[in-house]
Amino acid sequence: MTQPLPKILPVNELKNTASIMKTCKESSVPIVITKNGYGEAVMMSIKLYEEMFAKMQEAALVNAGLEEAERGAVSMDGQEFFDSMRAKYGK
Repeated sequence: MTQPLPKILPVNELKNTASIMKTCKESSVPIVITKNGYGEAVMMSIKLYEEMFAKMQEAALVNAGLEEAERGAVSMDGQEFFDSMRAKYGK
């Protein structure tokens, strides 16, 4: 699956804030702000930021689980896990 390319916006176009905010809100990709042709900053909507942050957190949890498994952690299925939690904490 390929990711769409980010939008690129020169820093001198940041003067029209209302238009830029609209572009951020409507965009499904980050907007790279450039200065002299080089990337300097990234803008994105809060929604896109939250989605990207959630994906990073999920990836970190998966990686932590894989590392645990590589270190020999004991695995259990979902039912075993919930049974052990009930036994430990009640209900």
